[in-house]
Amino acid sequence: MTALVQELLNTFDRLTDSERLFLVLEILKRTIYLDFPPLSDEDLALNAEELFLDLDSQEAPYG
Repeated sequence: MTALVQELLNTFDRLTDSERLFLVLEILKRTIYLDFPPLSDEDLALNAEELFLDLDSQEAPYG
C-alpha cells in the first residue's frame, strides 16, 4: 500500500458516517466504468481464503 493510499484511508476513518457514505457512493460512481481484467481462479481463491480466515478469527472468541 502506498503512502498516499494509507493517507486517504486514515482520512476516511476520520470522516463522519454521512461523509463516508457520500465518499463511497462517489467512488463507486467513478469506478463502474473502469475496465478491470477478469480475476483469475487463483485470485478468487486467495481472496476467498483471506475472507474466511478473517471470519474465523472474528468468530474464534465465541467458540
